[in-house]
Amino acid sequence: MFFASPDDYKNSPRKAVTAFGMSGVGKTMIASKLRHRGWFHYSVDYRIGTRYMGEHIVDNFKKRAMRDPFLAQLLRTDSIYIGSNITFHNLSPLSTYLGQPGSAEKGGIAFKEFKRRQAQHRIAEISAMQDTGYFIQRAKEIYGYDHFIADTSGSFCEVVNPDNANDPALKAATDHSALLYIRGTKDDEERLISNFVKAPKPMYYSPDMLDKAWGQYKAEKNIADDMDVDPNDFAVWGFAALVRHRLPIYQKIADNFGYVVEARDFETIRDENDFDAMMMMAVGRRLNG
Repeated sequence: MFFASPDDYKNSPRKAVTAFGMSGVGKTMIASKLRHRGWFHYSVDYRIGTRYMGEHIVDNFKKRAMRDPFLAQLLRTDSIYIGSNITFHNLSPLSTYLGQPGSAEKGGIAFKEFKRRQAQHRIAEISAMQDTGYFIQRAKEIYGYDHFIADTSGSFCEVVNPDNANDPALKAATDHSALLYIRGTKDDEERLISNFVKAPKPMYYSPDMLDKAWGQYKAEKNIADDMDVDPNDFAVWGFAALVRHRLPIYQKIADNFGYVVEARDFETIRDENDFDAMMMMAVGRRLNG
């Protein structure tokens, strides 16, 4: 979805924007602000963790609970309920399920099992992106929202082909909304990596990227056995590799199909008026080359 002019965006009776960029760049924060200003907030990660990965997540909880004889008996007799309390701002149940490959003694899982869960996430994320149009319609028909913002996963660029306008996940977004790339600076990259070091969490890798990163990491660390890998150390190493890998893909998506705003400017948005002004500026920049 492109606009003929900044005013074309401004005068749209129903605005729909899909924001994408690095994890931690501010997509969820701004979407949350807009949610209180008459915009419907569609969290792709939340949709993944509830609609498409929810059963996998809860089954994993139950497998852990079954190791305890007391809880096992209660589960077998349907005496207790185990559920996931995932929210827009707390995606821990999803992250915990994805896990990290490496030493079981350090909380890791087998690399083969990690890849299986990664494949589940890929299918889930593509499906969640394909729900964009449905949620735009649902937001209007059920809740009366005219405006819509999709807050994508940081791995959005890993599940689309940035050169293919008919890519299923990409087309679902561009058919129904304007793509907006929140572009970080080198300082933003270093800040995100620094924050990740303090609290490593599981991430999604494209299959080729994962195999390459896993092999390169073990070679650099001189590790032969998968189960000798420190899961947190690989997570930190892998996140830095992912950031470098994703940046040119984000940019290509924006060049081909969307608009760009700088993360430092995006952080100054206070309300829907600021957001609209920034979108108009982004539209103008694209039109002016």
